[in-house]
Amino acid sequence: LEAIDKLVSSDHETVKTLFQLPDGARIEAVLMHYDERDTLCISSQAGCAMNCVFCATGQMGFRRNLSSGEIVEQVLYFARELQKSGKKVTNVVVMGMGEPFANYDAVLAAIDRLNNPAGMNLGARRFTISTVGLVPVIQRFASEKRQVNLAISLHAANDTLRSSLLPINKRFPLVELMQACREYAATTGRRLTFEWALIEGVNDRVEDARELAKLVHGLLCHVNIIQLNPTHKYSGKATKRQAAELFKQTLENAGIPCTIRLRRGIDIQAGCGQLASNQV
Repeated sequence: LEAIDKLVSSDHETVKTLFQLPDGARIEAVLMHYDERDTLCISSQAGCAMNCVFCATGQMGFRRNLSSGEIVEQVLYFARELQKSGKKVTNVVVMGMGEPFANYDAVLAAIDRLNNPAGMNLGARRFTISTVGLVPVIQRFASEKRQVNLAISLHAANDTLRSSLLPINKRFPLVELMQACREYAATTGRRLTFEWALIEGVNDRVEDARELAKLVHGLLCHVNIIQLNPTHKYSGKATKRQAAELFKQTLENAGIPCTIRLRRGIDIQAGCGQLASNQV
């Protein structure tokens, strides 16, 4: 990979790097500094074919899958950068450009290399893969009983709304997705994370929170909510903090653990759903 551009957020806690691949395709990856850890958000594809309406990567279309080497190399690049200041990569989230489960073999081969004691020796639980809900691949992942964390981009708790935001829901509706999630939890004994981008007036009402609580009731899970990050081709607005707190409180009152995720790197378009490249 060739690092051809770098942006640093105004608080210096987030660094976004634009890489060019040998065939001219481009991808972005992000380094986030926290008090106790340095987390990477890496890409699995150049572009994305899932077409989620509020995601900049989906808006740019799909070019190709990355090889396992190109996925590993993103981590190696940042590991070398961190090493200069005596730091190291502590966590890796495959939540950058692309749908990781649409490039399953390469993504898992990359994680296996990074996890291997002869590789970077990063513990399996330090990795998280995020998927929009490719049901057969979730089932395959569950059957392998890996220690890698799984996150599901949910964003809506009924099929009508979810299909309007995430077109993949027309292929794998919620009844199938939730069945796969329950099978995953039962098979692995591991907790799932559900991701929910709060969009003002769309999926941020108390009724939406109650609908979500009913959908995931009894499932070993945690809900990660984040106020929507802006993208050029989606007109939706981020939920205001007070409404986000009420959404969180409604879930917790129903017994569903919930966190409002810290928004990072918004000023450099490095937040969740903001990664794209000028060239696809």
